[in-house]
Amino acid sequence: MDEMDKRLIAALRHDARASLSDLALSLGVTRTTVRGRIEKLQARGDILGFSVVLREDALQDPVRGLMMIGIEGRGTERIIRQLQGMSAVRHIHSTNGRWDVIVEIGTETLESFDKVLFDIRRLDGVVASETSLLLSTRKSS
Repeated sequence: MDEMDKRLIAALRHDARASLSDLALSLGVTRTTVRGRIEKLQARGDILGFSVVLREDALQDPVRGLMMIGIEGRGTERIIRQLQGMSAVRHIHSTNGRWDVIVEIGTETLESFDKVLFDIRRLDGVVASETSLLLSTRKSS
């Protein structure tokens, strides 16, 4: 992926509905170049698809946070399966360093957020956790 591809992806992240003409103008290339690059990025699997973010999506989870989880022994896969079954868990990320897993959580209220934290901490094999509330989002892809 070269610099032009990266600039094109950044433009699409900003507005995936932008016309080929608008993208070409902002990138300083032709419409044909933009179309060809998008097709190439899709064929290689760099672009998997396009999505729409609705206002309701942002309002759905007024309370959001990240929970870093330390797991004892070899229980990571089992705990990930249990986390996948929790409706408030939006994303699960494996990581390195102090924490084994980072979980993105979204709920309607602080009380329900607290309940999710409590439930996760009670999972057999969870030995430590640290949670940060997300106060605002400055950039979203």
